[in-house]
Amino acid sequence: MKTRLISAIVMIMLFIPILLLGDIYYVVFSSIVGLMGLWELLRLEKKIPSYMKLLSYFICLFLILYNYNSLDYFNIINFPIVVGIFLIYSLSIIINGDLSNYNYKDSIYLMSCVIIIGLLFNGFIKLRMINILFVIYSFTISITTDTFAYIGGRLFGKHKLSPSISPNKTVEGSIIGSVMGTIVSSIFYYFIIGKLDILLIILMGFILSILSQVGDLFFSSIKRYYKVKDYSNLIPGHGGILDRLDSILFVILGFLMYSLYV
Repeated sequence: MKTRLISAIVMIMLFIPILLLGDIYYVVFSSIVGLMGLWELLRLEKKIPSYMKLLSYFICLFLILYNYNSLDYFNIINFPIVVGIFLIYSLSIIINGDLSNYNYKDSIYLMSCVIIIGLLFNGFIKLRMINILFVIYSFTISITTDTFAYIGGRLFGKHKLSPSISPNKTVEGSIIGSVMGTIVSSIFYYFIIGKLDILLIILMGFILSILSQVGDLFFSSIKRYYKVKDYSNLIPGHGGILDRLDSILFVILGFLMYSLYV
């Protein structure tokens, strides 16, 4: 518990100044963290050739930084980029030539990891470029939902939410987490950010609270498949980068998409 608390304090002390500074400091920090997240995913699959891992880091960094300063999130990726990435990972199977060591399943996993991390951390940067309050709002949803889902599950949990993915999560905890996540985030948005109708704010808070839990379960499903408890030990007492940022990344993507239509 002491190690976990110290790590949390260190993370906060490191992240807040970078968040406040923004600009290139935030871009570099987010890019490094994103590549560390990709490393955590790639280390799970032992059969991927080293040269494809190295290439994937460059492709992922390209996606993280692509149009990061554009306010239009749809500018992150376009058809030629999608085709190019697909061809690279398709050709990698042929070039490797040993299906027992590296086949289409490995290639698809590798390509998926690159695109997922690229999209998620591009959004992580883009949201800060738009408004620092949006980042704080997103963290508020994620932390509040997760905290009250845990408390609600411990106090009232009886029905398992998804036992094969996360045995400790319950339906009751999920509901309580979503309700509290919606309430707290809506209050924050209405009084600190404003500019939206209260019903749209509440709806947005509810949707993003659900996405927070989806992100948690999605990344947990990968860990369960590979039978690991944490993605890494980069953060003592907390696990890896993706163990800490799984839900917030989905919230940020959801917020960016929601903001395009309201």
